[in-house]
Amino acid sequence: MTSSATIMNVGTEWLVDADGCSAELLRDVDAIRRICEQIIDDLELRVVGCGVWHKFPHPGGVTGMFLLTESHLACHTYPELGVATFNLYCCRNRPRWDWEKKLSDALSASIVTVQVVTRGASEAEVEDRAISAQGVRRR
Repeated sequence: MTSSATIMNVGTEWLVDADGCSAELLRDVDAIRRICEQIIDDLELRVVGCGVWHKFPHPGGVTGMFLLTESHLACHTYPELGVATFNLYCCRNRPRWDWEKKLSDALSASIVTVQVVTRGASEAEVEDRAISAQGVRRR
């Protein structure tokens, strides 16, 4: 990781792990869909088409994904481990959703870990790309 500040912010990605969740809720595709729909509504995101969902055979969980005009929202649940993972990537600036409280309430999660990643190129990477582009000439 470079010490250069990111100068080309192309989005923010939230990587969220909810642990200690109710296994029953993690198997419930409707409950997981409602959480994702709440995220979409609260953050005023725009869905392209409709969500895609897969429910694994018992005792498995569910996987779901929404394609957004802003990027995507995905969720995977592991009832056998009591874990749900969420990935939200937005190319539009959005406020931070209260993942900890809302997933604790909705899934009985005991621990919610949120990592926020700013996506884009650092100043050094932009300079490297500019130098590379100048050095490459097509004939």
